[in-house]
Amino acid sequence: MTIVSLLIKELESEASTTRKMLSRVPADKMDWQPHPKSMKMGTLATHIAELPTWVSMVFKTEELDFASAPYNPPKFSSNADLMAYFEKCLADGRTELVESNTPLLDKNWTLRTGEIIHVASPKIDMIRQSLSQIIHHRAQLGVYLRLLDIPIPGSYGPSADEMSA
Repeated sequence: MTIVSLLIKELESEASTTRKMLSRVPADKMDWQPHPKSMKMGTLATHIAELPTWVSMVFKTEELDFASAPYNPPKFSSNADLMAYFEKCLADGRTELVESNTPLLDKNWTLRTGEIIHVASPKIDMIRQSLSQIIHHRAQLGVYLRLLDIPIPGSYGPSADEMSA
């Protein structure tokens, strides 16, 4: 298998699990947050949904500077709109995962806020980190759902909710 085919396989596998988790986000809880320092549920879910676009962004750019591109996520009033956004972002992420982009994987990519460099590493590392971010934030969302007593779908096997059903 090539690096690109492995990335596609991982993106698709995580998309299946992400789809199940995002489908549980209730529209009436988008502004809920478990702690003042935590993201609101809608912001967290939107970030999870958009993370596949980081794959294409990393291929197409050399950096992201939060100082010149502040984060302003869209807001959704329905789960259907959130799910449609995820599917759109997933399609975008797939667009650059082609074998002809393999030579770009060794080129450097930087995440910064002005002069502060958060990460500077090869594009392959940033793409892998983007996929890991999906997993990380999806786990956060699972805690949010658990705190609201919303059944959690399994990720890499059945969840406690599925085992007791």
